[in-house]
Amino acid sequence: MALDVGGEHGRAGAAYRWLAGRQRPDGSWAAEYRDGAETAPAAESNHAGYLAVGVWHSWLVSGDEELLVDVWPAVRRGLDLVTRMQLPGGAIGWALRPDGTPDDLALLTGNASLFQALRCGLALAELTGEAQPDWEIAVGDLGTALRERPEAFADRSRFSMDWYYPVLGGALTGAAAEERLAASWDTFVVPGLGIRCVSDRPWVTGAETCELALALAAAGRPDDAAEQVAAMQHLRHDDGSYWTGFVFADDARWPIERTTWTAGAVVLAADAVSRATAGSDVFAAQAELPGAGLPDPSGSTGSLTGGAGTVRP
Repeated sequence: MALDVGGEHGRAGAAYRWLAGRQRPDGSWAAEYRDGAETAPAAESNHAGYLAVGVWHSWLVSGDEELLVDVWPAVRRGLDLVTRMQLPGGAIGWALRPDGTPDDLALLTGNASLFQALRCGLALAELTGEAQPDWEIAVGDLGTALRERPEAFADRSRFSMDWYYPVLGGALTGAAAEERLAASWDTFVVPGLGIRCVSDRPWVTGAETCELALALAAAGRPDDAAEQVAAMQHLRHDDGSYWTGFVFADDARWPIERTTWTAGAVVLAADAVSRATAGSDVFAAQAELPGAGLPDPSGSTGSLTGGAGTVRP
């Protein structure tokens, strides 16, 4: 996604095609690859679903119809697996057991991501002209679980991601989003430094801070989002990369690494604040995505199969 924001559409497309080429027949991916080989075989629902968000974002930014046609089958297989992993009550199991059944443990952060993934998948389905009614049912039930059934998810409340992800993924909007953000603001936000990764450690992390900025932008608070992006700039290295985190009680960087996911989160947050690309509101424009019973003010998005449809970002 960050590559697309930076105009590197060819490289972003190569990454998505790499994923499509390594998808398993059941729609899953391994949790880890090294040198192209599976090194951690666990199949997680979030990995299966989130390709849809990346491809939708890539379409908004680049309008690459060829890429969409190429990777749509992988998106469809991944989201079909996600719906098969849905548990009674609407939550989605975090991983597949060895026998192929979904684990009954559901994680709030991953489910919030999948809420957005299913809705991005439905938007892509409209473009391709391939209706996916099972996804519509699944995302409606998932949204209800995220908003009304906290007991459906494992308690990971010490992690900041469980705090802001329901807003980031679009399950909570308007007043509900504001209430969610206000409830744990003082627990996680460290003024001038960013946000804690976990509530009980004096450790701020750059990726989580930028994801909070994305959630703030989605909630209509761009100034607060910009403030968070500015606060974490102490993690920037001279070469433009970013350290993962900072233990402020010890005045020490930890872990000693500069990660691509942190840099990617910075790029996406900066785009959300500056609105530099057509994908800058991929997290903010939740009402324009189909599904979950939310309004779609943009109306019909057209169809690639018809040859003349266009999508309004």
